[in-house]
Amino acid sequence: MKKNAPFLTGNQKIVRNINRAAILNLIREQQPISRIQISRITGLNKSTVSSIVQELIENDFICETVEHDRQVGRNPINLSLKLNTHFVGGLSIEAGETRLIIADIDGTPKATRTLPTHPAEPATFLHTCLKALQDLGKKHGIARLNGLGVSITGIVDPHQSRVIFSAQLGWEEVLVGEILQARLPADTPVVVSNDARAAALAELWFGQHGQRLNNFVFLYIGEGIGSGIVIEKKLIDGAHHLAGEFGHLTLFEGGEPCRCGNYGCLEAYASDRATVNRYASLRQGEPSSREANLSLSEIIKRARNGDSLALETLRQTGRYLGLGISKIIKTIDPEAIILDGEIIKAYDLILPEMTRAIEQRAFFGKTREVKILPASLETDSRLLGAAALMIQKIFSDVKIVL
Repeated sequence: MKKNAPFLTGNQKIVRNINRAAILNLIREQQPISRIQISRITGLNKSTVSSIVQELIENDFICETVEHDRQVGRNPINLSLKLNTHFVGGLSIEAGETRLIIADIDGTPKATRTLPTHPAEPATFLHTCLKALQDLGKKHGIARLNGLGVSITGIVDPHQSRVIFSAQLGWEEVLVGEILQARLPADTPVVVSNDARAAALAELWFGQHGQRLNNFVFLYIGEGIGSGIVIEKKLIDGAHHLAGEFGHLTLFEGGEPCRCGNYGCLEAYASDRATVNRYASLRQGEPSSREANLSLSEIIKRARNGDSLALETLRQTGRYLGLGISKIIKTIDPEAIILDGEIIKAYDLILPEMTRAIEQRAFFGKTREVKILPASLETDSRLLGAAALMIQKIFSDVKIVL
């Protein structure tokens, strides 16, 4: 092993498993890549790399491809992930509907389905979801899943795979992992996490921002505001699984009431619900101002069609988001803030006000660049995040045999 190798000492089996995970992740991130390149990057000697690569090939995680190049005498052999072999399942459970996904290990969706959420009996509902997921797999010729990821709105303990509390679902102390595991083969793992954190993980693993972001804060703006913090490529959970509850940052002392019981929270000003209510208030006194089915999507549509009140409403939302983001930036110092939710359809309309508020508040008047980016995933981030929870486990799970 080279002098600058990252793994130098320890039980040989432990070290080998750590190296195996490192090589598999390197192939995922930089494919196609040769054995020689892997050796140079990791500092592992060629025989170690070749041995681990051969094991990964035999287990159908990677495959070899010959790069034809007339400029060289011997065509190099590159390594890439082997697709259409290992699949994971995902459940994204929300108050109104639950979405199912089967994905390949590179995050490519193979099949999806939507079910109405019936949270009154958690165990019965989870069994229904699992049965639907298994039926979906059979329909697409996928007989076995390598694991199941579950993203759920609320406070979730990922270590025990349980929902501590979900106001939207009415769940408290629900052992989601245990319930699902009882209906799965013993060797099929289950991973459970908060939906916004799972979405942040999806952006970390599969985001398309033109560069790899290792430090960012993900904000999902919907009926509430959920978030995920990524530091040095690690998702931060917190001692009580509450890290990043930025929707409840206080913007204005004694401000608008928030459903959390406090006043002046970011969520009370920048959530979809808050934006819709503000637009309705601005329209008071106008003919037909009361609209029972008014939505954020409709407000965005009206803004683009010249409705000045709709445009002003969205600009105000942009300002409030900017005020909240400025606090986040001063606390976390991320490379980027990634926004997701219906509001990003108005990204160009809210960005100027967001940027202005951030420049005024975030760095005490000093110029500094933090990217404010819209989410980049084609598949809904919370749904792909459910699959990503399991995909991450496959790539990082070090099976230690002493």
